Amino acid sequence: MTQDDKPERPESPETGPEAGADAQGSADAAGEGGAGWRRAPGRIAPGLHLVSTPIGAARDITLRALDLFAGADVLAAEDTRSLRRLMEIHGVRLGGRPLIAYHDHNGAQVRPRLMAYLAEGKSVAYASEAGTPLVADPGFQLARAATAEGHTVLAAPGASAVLAALAVAGLPSDRFCFVGFPPAQGGARRAWLDEVTAIPATLVLYESPKRVHRLLGELAHHGGREAALCRELTKRYEEVIRGTLDDVARAIEGRDLKGEIVVLLGRPDAQAQDIDLDAALRAAMDGASLREAVDAVTEATGLKRRQVYQRALALAKDDD
Repeated sequence: MTQDDKPERPESPETGPEAGADAQGSADAAGEGGAGWRRAPGRIAPGLHLVSTPIGAARDITLRALDLFAGADVLAAEDTRSLRRLMEIHGVRLGGRPLIAYHDHNGAQVRPRLMAYLAEGKSVAYASEAGTPLVADPGFQLARAATAEGHTVLAAPGASAVLAALAVAGLPSDRFCFVGFPPAQGGARRAWLDEVTAIPATLVLYESPKRVHRLLGELAHHGGREAALCRELTKRYEEVIRGTLDDVARAIEGRDLKGEIVVLLGRPDAQAQDIDLDAALRAAMDGASLREAVDAVTEATGLKRRQVYQRALALAKDDD
């Protein structure tokens, strides 16, 4: 998730002060590690370890993630405060090890330092602010640089907002496409939406609470498609709204949403889409040139112009 798009995070019972106090008490009683976890013996293997972290509930951490945070030579994080807090909750001590901030705004400057640690044969554990590294996350360039220089890159899988949203949305998950954040504005945003809404799969995307109402408005011409809006997954105020796009838009109308939002859009009904396109083209071509009709239908449906144009040519040929 980019720095600019991060919403405010309301405290949850799992990540608020009360959770930290309870977890720290368990850690103090048990030595290093909270109840149910003891650091695995042995040295962490050299290389870059991409460590998934909870998206809300701190107890969604994995034992392997705790081992890596406890034993890696160097820790790097998109948000060092979040990682420190997570380690405190689970009783993992930083000691004198480096904890380095690595994010969108400093990646180019910090990467050489992390590459130097890897070249020395050290283990580097990287965590995004929440969820799985490299999914809408600046860790991609870090992993790419590490592989380019021949270093080992390993994943410690765990929580993911994408997969959590798919699990609860009630939409087909046999074929899905994660498309990240839409561009914030302008022609790039419109072109992006035109492109992704034509993909024959369940779409999973992130959007800022400030722009989610606008997004649903921009998708209004797909109003009959199944959709879901997932907010604050695994946290105190978790909410999942299911239905058609129109249903979801009505459900949040007038609400000031906060927190992290995942929007899912069911795959288009290809047969219905073709029928609707034919009807729209025939109506538009009545009294207008083919080019004018194509322009009008492309604007109205949000479909790719090439798709509309080819269908218009086929209809014109049939009518001849």
